[in-house]
Amino acid sequence: MTAAATSTSPPTSTGGQSGVRLARSRRNAELSLLLLAMVLVAAYGAMVEASVLDTVTPSFWVPAAALSAVFLGLHVAIRFLAPFADPALLPAVALLNGLGVGFLHRLDLARATPAERAELATFAGTGGRQLAWTLISVALAAGLLAVVRDHRSISRYAYTLGLAGIVLVMIPAVLPPSISEINGAKLWIRVGGLSIQPGEFAKLALLAFFAYYLVRKREVLSLASRRFLGVDLPRGRDLGPVVVVWLISLLVLVFEKDLGTSLLYFGMFVATLYIATERVSWLLIGLVLFFGGAYLAYVLGDLIGGPFANFYLRANIWLDPFADPYNDGYQLVQGLLALGSGGMFGAGPGAGQPLKLPEVQNDFIFAGLGEEIGLFGLSALLVVYLLIVERGLRAALAVHDSFGKLLAGGLAFTLGLQVFVIVGGISGLIPLTGQTTPFLSAGGSSLMANWLLIAILLRISDAARRPVTGGGPPSTRPTGGPPEQLHGAPTEVIRP
Repeated sequence: MTAAATSTSPPTSTGGQSGVRLARSRRNAELSLLLLAMVLVAAYGAMVEASVLDTVTPSFWVPAAALSAVFLGLHVAIRFLAPFADPALLPAVALLNGLGVGFLHRLDLARATPAERAELATFAGTGGRQLAWTLISVALAAGLLAVVRDHRSISRYAYTLGLAGIVLVMIPAVLPPSISEINGAKLWIRVGGLSIQPGEFAKLALLAFFAYYLVRKREVLSLASRRFLGVDLPRGRDLGPVVVVWLISLLVLVFEKDLGTSLLYFGMFVATLYIATERVSWLLIGLVLFFGGAYLAYVLGDLIGGPFANFYLRANIWLDPFADPYNDGYQLVQGLLALGSGGMFGAGPGAGQPLKLPEVQNDFIFAGLGEEIGLFGLSALLVVYLLIVERGLRAALAVHDSFGKLLAGGLAFTLGLQVFVIVGGISGLIPLTGQTTPFLSAGGSSLMANWLLIAILLRISDAARRPVTGGGPPSTRPTGGPPEQLHGAPTEVIRP
């Protein structure tokens, strides 16, 4: 199947009165779910205050009300800009974001002295900054929906986005450690009091490029040379793109000293490649290449050290964190103890000891939450993440153009992989990484990038769910479609 497009902007008709009713019904469902999510956030804030302050202050509802105003603003924007978008995406993300702000405010209460806690301003500290970042991130998401009226127009800038993504990935690696390194990982750009993690934005740019490239090359990449153990292997000459991305991911692993980021970049490319070609062999080749490269880096770290020493140390901590629980293994040990002490139901919101966890506002926020809400609570959070990923994949299946399918599928998988990487790291499943938990962890870069990701999924789901008009054939003006149309290849008419 070859992909094609109609015009850069979708038709104004939405299938008459039935389309209007359908759009209104979805948005009303979204509004109801959003209000329910904010009620849960307010209830969490009240329980935190009851535990930490032994009382519930009259202003416990203020953070939830501020968040409600921000998310309702985006809801109104979606009503006008993407009326047929998936109604479950915004409420699910708003719930996670709201709980993240609430837990960060809980940390501010724990850091304050008992005399200061009752007077602690709602918009002060880490929780207040996260609330401000939420406002900025949601505004960016609304702006993206307003500017990008058709996801297919992104393909026109694929090579520019690909170059920008590579530059953003490599900038921290070439900067001095004083500017780019935090806790051993070189992922940041710090200027004065401002710190930015460019890799969070790089993943969006690279995914757009991967989707564009694989739409154009997927017929070639789908060809098989031979069959081995029931698996169709690709031709040797087609391994070039995978090897290039593999080498880049190894460079990230070695020079930026972060397994999670390396796994994220390589994993999202291999997953997008699998979606494009439906060849299991690409998944197998990707797994062999990545784990082979990681093992090679571990061996070199043992033999020669140098740029491989950090990964060798992290791997050893993962293999036996209790070998040095007060020094090298301290972070992971404290995270495991927090998860273990939480048990099935947790100590209760506000009743744990999260300040004993290093970097609890960033890397270990999931462990800090786990101590207070237990296994059941963490499972519920993971189900919310799973819902977001499932809705993204559903949008990928429903949209008609190949570029949209690959972009939505890659975005949804990347979000799920990022959650796996951070949860696997703090639970000891994989070596500890420096990734942030999407929508929960403190930090503007992660929050803005992930809200932009959600905005793109909303745009694609709007195109996928928009009713087909019945007034004649769709327009086929070549004014900004996906790759095949832009280069004069055969087209397939896509319903708007």
